[in-house]
Amino acid sequence: MTPAVRLRAVVKTYGERAVVRGLDLEVRAGTCLGLLGPNGAGKSTLLRMLTGQTTADSGEIEVLGHPVPERARQVKARLGVVPQHDDLDGELSARQNLEFFARLGGVPRKRLTGVVDHALALTRLRDRAGDRVEKLSGGMRRRLQLARAVLGDPELLLLDEPTVGLDPQVRQELWELVDDLRSRGTSVVMTTHYIEEAARLADDVVVLRRGEIVATGTPAELLVEHAGAQAVEYLGDARRRAEVVEIAGRAGLPHRQTGMAVSVLRAEEVPPGVADELGPADVRRPTSLEDVFVVLTGESLT
Repeated sequence: MTPAVRLRAVVKTYGERAVVRGLDLEVRAGTCLGLLGPNGAGKSTLLRMLTGQTTADSGEIEVLGHPVPERARQVKARLGVVPQHDDLDGELSARQNLEFFARLGGVPRKRLTGVVDHALALTRLRDRAGDRVEKLSGGMRRRLQLARAVLGDPELLLLDEPTVGLDPQVRQELWELVDDLRSRGTSVVMTTHYIEEAARLADDVVVLRRGEIVATGTPAELLVEHAGAQAVEYLGDARRRAEVVEIAGRAGLPHRQTGMAVSVLRAEEVPPGVADELGPADVRRPTSLEDVFVVLTGESLT
């Protein structure tokens, strides 16, 4: 099956600053790829290159089997995009926003009502179709952006920080909508700052740092490779934390600072002698993708 996205040795620079450095990436059709990385890692630039808004300096990009930007017009007809920022017309109703965008996309007049109704139903907005957008909550406006993106049932959906700034309940609702689209066969590429979002939705995760891929795999594979199954946390003052860092580093154990604690990963592999040096742990917990992210990038997403 043709990959939804394929990149080969893609490079993008702005002036003398390399934003994307020789990326090789493949997104399997019908799956969700989560892109994790700190600010400036190249995530948004990558999405802009997939839509043809930004042209790579070198390398090859294929989206849905078409080279981009050479055939960006053909790609856009099969692509849905949810940008990070709200760009809806607040003075129009939800339905009017969708109708306007559908007409811009070339939907025939005789199909317009059906296409819009389908998008409203898919994103559970039928009962708010006549409401002016400026009266909608942030979560409903985000749903409307998703409805706009799925007009015409796109084969590939690009989501740039889809739930940023939303409360946990609304975030969960949007996850369910995206999960439903994926179950229908839609391929998804998603940037996110929420670790639980990547763990919940992504079949595969790519961790970017300074324009380069530092890790890729399923969430489970990344945990096994970079963090292990268990973490132990040691609380204390700066001197105690420095002591734990020194012992863990000397033993070659991955570790990270978390506020007033130091987390030592791969706790199930800590040799007895090292465990004695570390002393009793204050907390024992399963590892997470956030542990993986911090170990690989040295930064925190939150």
